[in-house]
Amino acid sequence: MQFVEHLTPVEAPDAIWSSIEAALQENRSSPTPAVPRWRWAFAVTVMLALAGAAYWRFAQPPGTRWEVVRLDGAPSVAGKPVRGTGRIAAGEWIETDASSRARVKVGEIGSVEVAPSTRLRVVTARPGEHRLALARGEIRAEISAPPKLFFVDTASGTAVDLGCEYALSTDEEGFGLLRVTKGWVSFQWKGIESLVPAGASCRTHPQAGPGIPYFDDAPESVKQALESFGFEKTGNDALSVILAESRVRDTLTLWHLLSRVEEGDRGRIFDRIAALTPVPAGVSREQALKLDPQTLNRWREELAWTW
Repeated sequence: MQFVEHLTPVEAPDAIWSSIEAALQENRSSPTPAVPRWRWAFAVTVMLALAGAAYWRFAQPPGTRWEVVRLDGAPSVAGKPVRGTGRIAAGEWIETDASSRARVKVGEIGSVEVAPSTRLRVVTARPGEHRLALARGEIRAEISAPPKLFFVDTASGTAVDLGCEYALSTDEEGFGLLRVTKGWVSFQWKGIESLVPAGASCRTHPQAGPGIPYFDDAPESVKQALESFGFEKTGNDALSVILAESRVRDTLTLWHLLSRVEEGDRGRIFDRIAALTPVPAGVSREQALKLDPQTLNRWREELAWTW
């Protein structure tokens, strides 16, 4: 139904009505047994639906093209330089050199600024899905739309917009950084998810996906410990520093760590969060240490008020 809401109403061609009338007339003169009226009505409805869908499919333009505005230098779309403004369609690349920038209008939901030395492809451009692929470089997205309409794929996972503004950078291998300035972004890779709110950042890593999110104003000791903790489920010294130096707001980091550490370390994280802020009703230590999804989601919803 969401897809149908985006369709443009069109009239069926006159030939459709003529063929339906001819088919009905032919069947009236046939000696076959009478068919209930509701079946004829149903058949006509199906024919009209199929005809309308086919006509809509072939009457529409081959694809949506988004506007591209040159900001600096000489950005290119599909290998051709953009002079002033241009258009980009699904499957095409926009590239900038070290001295050029551009802005892409993402349908009707926002825009993306393409920084220098960036290679970006439009994957999907339709009302229900706006998807880009960032091969290298940096983009800054400003999106005003319902959640999960805008996606950016990288070598280390996918940034899923939850109504936000953010900057995303990556190299060709997948080492990158997501920094959110408004709203929320979910960064996902093979079942691993990091939820990043405004004012927080998250590093990305090839073959490991998103790292542990942290607030930009977190203690430097916590940030350095997260770097040492890295993308492996090891590092007791680093974990000890994170636990000792975390503030109430840093439960964002601790909540994500709970499901990324070895089973034996989960209790330490639970106890530290509980010491920073009361554990809400419905969240038991036993279920949290088992990583029960419903329990963790309930806890996150309460903790998010401090994020």
